[in-house]
Amino acid sequence: MTFRRSILAAATAAALALPGAASAQAPSFFRIGTGSAGGTYYPIGGIIANALSCPPGAACNTAGATDGIPGMVAVAQATQGSVQNVALVHSGNAESGFTQSDVAHWAYTATGLFQGRPAQNRIRFVAHLFPEHIHAVVRRDSPIQTFNDLRGKRIAIGLQASGARIGSELILGAYGFQAGRDFTAEYLNQAQGTERMQDRGLDATITVVGYPAAAFTEFCSRSGCRILPIPEAEAGRVIENAPFYGRGVIPRTAYEGLTADTPTLTVGAVLVVRDSLPDDLVYNITRALWSDTTRGLLDRGHAKGREIVRENALSGRGVVPFHPGAERFYREAGILR
Repeated sequence: MTFRRSILAAATAAALALPGAASAQAPSFFRIGTGSAGGTYYPIGGIIANALSCPPGAACNTAGATDGIPGMVAVAQATQGSVQNVALVHSGNAESGFTQSDVAHWAYTATGLFQGRPAQNRIRFVAHLFPEHIHAVVRRDSPIQTFNDLRGKRIAIGLQASGARIGSELILGAYGFQAGRDFTAEYLNQAQGTERMQDRGLDATITVVGYPAAAFTEFCSRSGCRILPIPEAEAGRVIENAPFYGRGVIPRTAYEGLTADTPTLTVGAVLVVRDSLPDDLVYNITRALWSDTTRGLLDRGHAKGREIVRENALSGRGVVPFHPGAERFYREAGILR
């Protein structure tokens, strides 16, 4: 039996086991692909991993404990982000992962930015989590005031296998910019990008992330920052090419030193799993995700956690099928009819 199959077999047993029997089991592991440590996926992934976990011998599903799956240890794994997470889940190298809803759609259908690649059609939808916002961040003392001022500049646009890179290229493309011709692209995450901006080795960092992102919080506090607004016309061009995006705002309270709300674009972050996961396991994972106990962990654990709400659980699914276990939970809960 392969390592992955042994995980799934153990997870199936854990999902069906009674809480009192958990101490007799070896732990099973459930991997959640997230993102870089300076973003939002990773800390949110850690909170959800904690909510889903109930190691052998632990007291779960009782007052003051998590509502996790008996015998299971969920682990948030740092990755390059959305594109890599889809590939990891599709290949079975992770049981689940966070991804932008547009990336999930394009990957599943082999369309858009995935045109010409094999369809990543083994991913299945579990839940919409929270909205992500395009951040185009510069130093407070930078002469750059608009996206047009980025011509000829050095810009961090996200890691190669990230949804951040896709979002960055979409907005820069709306201005007619091409990497190598109109700007120098650096394939860095937001933490690496802000480090380089700190040293004045980079002019801007563009990414797609839920606010407040740790890397930007630290950078804005230490060096001072501004976020470039995305005007209506350019926002419309991006939405035309990528209808999963919508208009949104980064409030001035998101980061220290901002003096105004910033109009930008948003896209949903969703949780996907592999189609081969047992239905009962995914049912219990979905139940635990939307439990009152997890609600408390999300509310206390991260500002973006408060935006993960059942009312939006089905947003941004597109054509990606439900996992049957998640679908069963939503029908029983009256969320899906």
